[in-house]
This record gives sequence, C-alpha cells and structure tokens, in this order.
Amino acid sequence: MYKDWVGILDFGSQYTHLIARRVRECGVYSEILPYNIKAEELLSRRPSALILSGGPASVTERRSPACGKDTFNMGVPVLGICYGAQLMAKMLGGKVSGARAREYGKAILKVSSRKGLFKGLNKSEPVWMSHGDKITKLGDGFKIIGSTENAKIAAMADEKRRFYGLQFHPEVMHTPKGKRIINNFLFDIAACRKSWDMHSFVKSSIEELRARIGIDKVLCALSGGVDSSVLTLLLHKAIGKNLKAIFIDNGLLRKNEAALVKKRFKNYYRLNLKTVNAQDIFLDGLRGIRDPELKRKIIGRLFIRVFEKEAKKLGKFKFLAQGTLYPDVIESRSALGGPSATIKTHHNVGGLPPHLKFELIEPLKDLFKDEVRLVGKELGLPDEVVYRQPFPGPGLAVRVLGAITKERLDILREADWILIDEIKKAKLYRKLWQSFCVFLPVKTVGVMGDKRTYENVVAVRAVTSVDAMTAHWAKLPYEVLERVSNRIINEVKGINRVVYDVSSKPPSTIEWE
Repeated sequence: MYKDWVGILDFGSQYTHLIARRVRECGVYSEILPYNIKAEELLSRRPSALILSGGPASVTERRSPACGKDTFNMGVPVLGICYGAQLMAKMLGGKVSGARAREYGKAILKVSSRKGLFKGLNKSEPVWMSHGDKITKLGDGFKIIGSTENAKIAAMADEKRRFYGLQFHPEVMHTPKGKRIINNFLFDIAACRKSWDMHSFVKSSIEELRARIGIDKVLCALSGGVDSSVLTLLLHKAIGKNLKAIFIDNGLLRKNEAALVKKRFKNYYRLNLKTVNAQDIFLDGLRGIRDPELKRKIIGRLFIRVFEKEAKKLGKFKFLAQGTLYPDVIESRSALGGPSATIKTHHNVGGLPPHLKFELIEPLKDLFKDEVRLVGKELGLPDEVVYRQPFPGPGLAVRVLGAITKERLDILREADWILIDEIKKAKLYRKLWQSFCVFLPVKTVGVMGDKRTYENVVAVRAVTSVDAMTAHWAKLPYEVLERVSNRIINEVKGINRVVYDVSSKPPSTIEWE
C-alpha cells in the first residue's frame, strides 16, 4: 500500500507505540511487528528501514528476546533504541554489561558527531534514559557518536552499514530533539519519501473497500463516538446504500445522545440507519448488579443478543465492519503472548459470536486515535464529533457506582450535561482528554432552603493526557469548579454535594470502574 514504510520490531517497551506514532508524524507509514518475525517475510514486504524497540528484558539474560541475525543482512538502515541498541551491539560483536548505576530519567547527551543521525543537534542535548544495562564494547565498524555521564557509549553508529544505536528514548516528549533524530534517520539515512497522510489514506481506503465489497452488503454498529462515526461515514462514502448501520439505545448513553445520532447520520448524511430502543432490556439485565466486571459482561452479552436479533431482520450480509484501532491490535497481540505487557482491558463491549458468519472489515485497524480524528476531518465530520472526548463502551453503567437504576442514570446524565456545558463555555473541552461526572453510592446531609437534605454525591473527574496510558488530574480554574458545583446542586434534583477527583493515572485509572 505504501512504497516507503518502516518496520518496528517490538521487544516489549511501553513506548513502542510512541515510536510508531513519531514515524507517522514525520509522514512515513510505520508498522509494529513481532520481534521474531522472519527476515524472509520482512524482505518480501520491502521495508525502507527497521527500528528495534526498547524492552523490559536484559540482553545479558540467557533467554532474552532476540531477532534473527539475518535482520542485519537485509541491506536496510536499522535504528536500535535502548534494549534494541544493546541487542544490536551484542549480536554484532560488541559487549553489554549490567550497569552499576541504573540510568533513569533526564540525562545530558554529549554529542560527538553532529551530522547524519544527529544533524541539527547542539553539542549538549537533554535526553530521556531508562536502562539498567550498558554497552561496554563496540563491534567492528561502530564508533561512539554520543555519551552521558553514566554511559560512555550512549549512542553508536556504523555509517557504512547504516546501523545506529541509542541508549536513550528519542520517541518520548522528554527528549526535546527526539523527533529531529527520527526525522534524520528517516530522510537523511533511509531516504524515505513522505507518503503517509490522511488524505491519501481516505482515498486509498475507499478504493480498497469498493474493490473488496463489490455489490455485497455491509453491517456495522454505530455508537455515536469518534471511532464508529468515522468508520460509518468512510463506509458510506465508499459503498453508499449497501451499508446498513444499527444504533442501539441501551439506556446508558449521555443526554440526548440517541436524538443527536439520528439527526446527524440519518437526516443529514442520509445514512441507511436503523435505531433500536433497547433501554428496558439493558436496565432489566443490570438490575441489582454492583460488580463492574459483571456489568461489562452483561452489557456485552445483551449487546450481542440485541444486535443479532436486529441484524436477522435486515436480511443477509456478507461483511461486518468494526472500528478496531491500531492500539487494539497491538494489545491483542500482547495478550496472545507477545513481549508487551497487557496493561488494561478495554471498556469496549465484546465481539460477536462465531456462529454469525461474517467476514470482518476493519478499515481503521492501522490508525491511532489522533489519526482517526484527522480522517474524520478529511471526511467532513463536524468538530463536535471529531474532537469528542472518549466515552466507555459500557457507557454510564461504569460511572454509576453500585447498582444501576433509571433514577441514578437520569441524575448522572443531567449532572454530566452541566459539567460539559461549563467546560465548553470555559473553552477547556479540547484541552482535556476526558471530563465527566461519577454517581457515588453514598448520601450526605445538606441544607437547602433552611431544610435538612439527605441526598446523593457526584464526583467530577477531569484529566489531561496524550494517549490515556498515563493521565494527570486537570487543574481546572476554581471559578469553573464553582459554577459546575452550584449548577449541579441547584439544577439537578437529588444531588446536594459535588466533589473533585485529584488522582492521577497511575496509580488510579481514568474511569472509576
């Protein structure tokens, strides 16, 4: 699909996905691959360059993960990062030893060669380190191009074979010139051409979808979120009336969600959309359920049951479209035994049962979230959809702590509506990763109109993040918090106290359940 692309061999680093994103931000397609992929398979796909990621293992361990030695005989440039650099050194005649002082966090790189990989850098640059081992001897053909106080060989190069190794992480924001280093590797060393942007992605995706689907029909579930909205509109532009979308109102949505989705997609985009009111089914199934994991499982099962029933009414479909994103693919690979640690389970509802014989279509599976938003812009989706904050698959069920009731859901919906309204008025919505309310299963004493009240508590949660892997609680202005609190208590019957969550991730998660 792309003439120039970079393969990233994944040795389990928590930053591997950031490497892929930084390469794509430079305009070159990148793909994360298993570290033990066969060299012949790689050769058949003709990558322009390879990057070896970091990882939690030590190359000094007996069974540490390693790529095949033929990886270095392919004639393409290779950049090793942290573990990847140590592995490269070990496999190509150098030595790696455990360091006396583990180097973690900010370090100052003394640049000894300000050309090639380090073109445009200063003699001293701040970089981000995270390693316990260090390269103690270079293999034949390598030279030192950078050092730190604790690592004499912090950067190495074999310019003839175009092999480079970095003990630090250029992909993280804590290495200010990291993107420049990656840019140098891609264009000055690997001679890549820019071919990855969302305009070309949309154009080629529509062509591929039309070629694969032909005159057959496609079924998809529309939730109203960013991913499903982009997926649905992309398919609509590709195959028109041969797409049938189903929107299931499970009673766990935000205020006015069902009406907004119907208005936007059925009335404005003229989408072939069927809306299903299944509120009673989901509320009955969740009655008395307090455990959050059980809530998720019940919602997943009910979703499948309702979706299956409605799909049968619509006739036969050859294809089912899903809004799978690239991080989902990466984490699924990890869960199946890859080197990366599985950090979290998704909030999304489960997949469909195997007896539904569909062929899967996943046109967004190579994209990160920020790229999906750009596709949405390219397709003409309004900003209110494109830049919508993430919303959990189980919806408000995991934001009502404890048992689910219609009354609690309605209270939470109204409070959440007020919060988002004030956040948008303060022009903070796009600056936050997520902002939402949580209904707490406790009551507190209050005073309203000289009368005692004993009512519910709502917690406000707002965080900033780049990719939800980590998140900081947002320092919202006091005047905004004051307006939110006053409005919720005055306008939402059943609430007499509002609290603000000041927990970051880790150790907390973004969602409460």
